Amino acid sequence: MNAFAWLFKWLLKAAIFFTLFAFALNNQSDVTVRFFFGQQWTAPMVLVVLGAFAAGLLVGVLGMVPRWLRLHRNKPPTATPKPETPPAGPAVSAGSDYSDSTIHGI
Repeated sequence: MNAFAWLFKWLLKAAIFFTLFAFALNNQSDVTVRFFFGQQWTAPMVLVVLGAFAAGLLVGVLGMVPRWLRLHRNKPPTATPKPETPPAGPAVSAGSDYSDSTIHGI
Protein backbone atom coordinates (compact mmCIF):
# COMPACT_ATOMS: atom_id res chain seq x y z
CA MET A 1 0.00 0.00 0.00
CA ASN A 2 2.86 2.37 0.79
CA ALA A 3 4.45 1.72 -2.63
CA PHE A 4 1.11 2.43 -4.31
CA ALA A 5 0.79 5.78 -2.51
CA TRP A 6 4.36 6.69 -3.46
CA LEU A 7 3.71 5.80 -7.12
CA PHE A 8 0.40 7.68 -7.16
CA LYS A 9 2.07 10.77 -5.70
CA TRP A 10 4.78 10.76 -8.38
CA LEU A 11 2.26 10.18 -11.17
CA LEU A 12 0.23 13.14 -9.90
CA LYS A 13 3.35 15.34 -9.82
CA ALA A 14 4.27 14.26 -13.36
CA ALA A 15 0.75 15.00 -14.62
CA ILE A 16 0.84 18.49 -13.10
CA PHE A 17 4.29 19.15 -14.57
CA PHE A 18 3.35 18.04 -18.08
CA THR A 19 0.10 20.00 -17.95
CA LEU A 20 1.96 23.19 -17.01
CA PHE A 21 4.62 22.44 -19.65
CA ALA A 22 1.96 22.06 -22.36
CA PHE A 23 0.31 25.27 -21.13
CA ALA A 24 3.63 27.10 -21.45
CA LEU A 25 4.23 25.77 -24.97
CA ASN A 26 0.75 26.83 -26.12
CA ASN A 27 1.06 30.39 -24.73
CA GLN A 28 4.34 31.72 -26.09
CA SER A 29 3.03 34.84 -27.78
CA ASP A 30 3.96 38.20 -26.31
CA VAL A 31 1.38 40.29 -24.49
CA THR A 32 1.58 43.81 -23.18
CA VAL A 33 0.54 44.51 -19.62
CA ARG A 34 -0.39 48.18 -19.21
CA PHE A 35 0.03 49.80 -15.80
CA PHE A 36 -0.93 53.27 -14.58
CA PHE A 37 0.75 56.46 -15.84
CA GLY A 38 1.65 54.98 -19.24
CA GLN A 39 3.87 52.22 -17.90
CA GLN A 40 3.78 48.94 -19.80
CA TRP A 41 5.53 45.59 -19.74
CA THR A 42 5.80 43.10 -22.60
CA ALA A 43 6.32 39.44 -21.73
CA PRO A 44 5.24 35.98 -22.87
CA MET A 45 1.64 35.23 -21.96
CA VAL A 46 2.62 32.20 -19.87
CA LEU A 47 4.72 34.40 -17.57
CA VAL A 48 1.88 36.86 -17.12
CA VAL A 49 -0.68 34.14 -16.32
CA LEU A 50 1.62 32.19 -13.99
CA GLY A 51 2.72 35.45 -12.35
CA ALA A 52 -0.90 36.39 -11.69
CA PHE A 53 -1.50 32.91 -10.23
CA ALA A 54 1.57 33.20 -7.98
CA ALA A 55 0.52 36.69 -6.85
CA GLY A 56 -2.96 35.42 -5.96
CA LEU A 57 -1.45 32.51 -4.05
CA LEU A 58 0.82 34.87 -2.14
CA VAL A 59 -2.06 37.20 -1.25
CA GLY A 60 -4.09 34.21 -0.02
CA VAL A 61 -1.27 32.91 2.16
CA LEU A 62 -0.55 36.36 3.59
CA GLY A 63 -4.24 36.74 4.36
CA MET A 64 -4.14 33.54 6.44
CA VAL A 65 -0.97 34.38 8.41
CA PRO A 66 -2.70 36.39 11.20
CA ARG A 67 -5.13 33.52 11.88
CA TRP A 68 -2.31 30.95 11.88
CA LEU A 69 -0.29 33.05 14.33
CA ARG A 70 -3.30 33.58 16.61
CA LEU A 71 -4.06 29.85 16.65
CA HIS A 72 -0.39 29.04 17.26
CA ARG A 73 -0.18 31.47 20.19
CA ASN A 74 -3.37 30.19 21.82
CA LYS A 75 -2.46 26.52 21.48
CA PRO A 76 -1.95 24.89 24.89
CA PRO A 77 1.44 23.30 25.51
CA THR A 78 1.53 19.63 24.71
CA ALA A 79 2.00 17.31 27.64
CA THR A 80 3.10 13.72 27.64
CA PRO A 81 0.05 11.55 27.09
CA LYS A 82 -1.03 9.48 30.05
CA PRO A 83 -1.96 5.87 29.43
CA GLU A 84 -5.71 5.52 29.26
CA THR A 85 -7.47 3.15 31.60
CA PRO A 86 -10.71 1.65 30.38
CA PRO A 87 -13.74 3.14 32.10
CA ALA A 88 -15.20 1.00 34.82
CA GLY A 89 -18.60 -0.43 34.03
CA PRO A 90 -21.58 0.12 36.33
CA ALA A 91 -21.61 -2.07 39.39
CA VAL A 92 -24.42 -4.57 39.08
CA SER A 93 -25.57 -6.34 42.19
CA ALA A 94 -27.20 -9.74 42.12
CA GLY A 95 -30.36 -8.45 43.78
CA SER A 96 -31.22 -5.62 41.39
CA ASP A 97 -34.74 -4.12 41.52
CA TYR A 98 -34.74 -3.46 37.76
CA SER A 99 -35.65 -6.06 35.19
CA ASP A 100 -34.25 -6.01 31.66
CA SER A 101 -37.42 -4.44 30.24
CA THR A 102 -37.29 -1.35 32.50
CA ILE A 103 -33.66 -0.42 31.91
CA HIS A 104 -34.45 1.83 28.95
CA GLY A 105 -37.75 3.10 30.29
CA ILE A 106 -39.89 0.73 28.28
